[in-house]
Amino acid sequence: MTPLAAAANENLAEISNYLIYSSMAVYMLAFFAHIAEWTFGSRSKVGRTAAALTGAKEAAAAGAAATAPAVQVRGKGGATAVLDQPKVTTRSATGARDVPDGPGAAGGTVQGDLYGRIAVSLTALAFLIEAAGVVARALSVQRAPWGNMYEFSITFSTVAVGAYLVLLALKKNIRWLGLILVTTVLLDLGIAVTWLYTDSDQLVPALHSYWLWIHVSTAIFCGAVFYIGAAGAVLYLFRDSYESRLEAGRTPGRFRSSILERLPSAASLDKFSYRINAAVFPLWTFTIIAGAIWAGDAWGRYWGWDPKEVWSFVTWVAYACYLHARATAGWKGRKAAYLALFAFACWIWNYYGVNILLSGKHSYAGV
Repeated sequence: MTPLAAAANENLAEISNYLIYSSMAVYMLAFFAHIAEWTFGSRSKVGRTAAALTGAKEAAAAGAAATAPAVQVRGKGGATAVLDQPKVTTRSATGARDVPDGPGAAGGTVQGDLYGRIAVSLTALAFLIEAAGVVARALSVQRAPWGNMYEFSITFSTVAVGAYLVLLALKKNIRWLGLILVTTVLLDLGIAVTWLYTDSDQLVPALHSYWLWIHVSTAIFCGAVFYIGAAGAVLYLFRDSYESRLEAGRTPGRFRSSILERLPSAASLDKFSYRINAAVFPLWTFTIIAGAIWAGDAWGRYWGWDPKEVWSFVTWVAYACYLHARATAGWKGRKAAYLALFAFACWIWNYYGVNILLSGKHSYAGV
């Protein structure tokens, strides 16, 4: 490499670092905007209860009118009478409670909605800046920008936010996830720039393969989507506990009620987490297969029980057990949510624990 090219690559690496730090600053602003959304979107207990009941009634009426004709019965003398449509509700599980979704993070207020829109706009801006930082890092090293843990981390958070924004663009009601997402992205980037940072450098010959683009990119995407599913499972546990307390006649605290009653119902969160994990599981299967093929090309064997390979397989088994258990009537709800979180914990351990604490053939990429 000529001195001029080396200098250009060094400048690109500095630009990448600047963009990553800039995205963190914008994410911080989005964090405060989400806090304001939850704070100013709160309403009095009477107002929240009235809105929930009204919203449920209107949704039931609209849903019934759109999905089924009026029910008619014939009375004496040939006269007919029209009966009201049955109430449409959200059911958390077979034989369980019927609870409508909450009004969302904004709480249904104009002020809360304004802060929420600002938060989403800032999140989108931070995403674009961070994505530009990832691209600049790739240009500085002239390869895929995920050759070490630092590059993997900044790409992971970029993909996670991108998936969230895509779901919002598809009109999915997940703005309630914004605060948790931005908080964890800031944590991820903070760890990346503080403890995981690695200067731009070339990889060892074994990693110079098109499989780097295929295998590692799918692993990053799967992890980012698994994270969103895990966040849904965590919120499901809190919301389910809240609904159980209400069902038992107990009164949760004011702060807890103000937050949890605005989330989707436990039924919706349970379904959301399951669908997210089920959708990405086939791609995780492909990730392991692609890694085995790459290992055959690089090391002359497809499987060698390397720590990274072992824990990738353990993660696959955990998610397979979750999906099987979730499809079984006896494992819906909290049991399935705990299993989903255990599976994601296996993925996190495979990333941080295996890379930092255990040694193997994957260790030569460095942190």
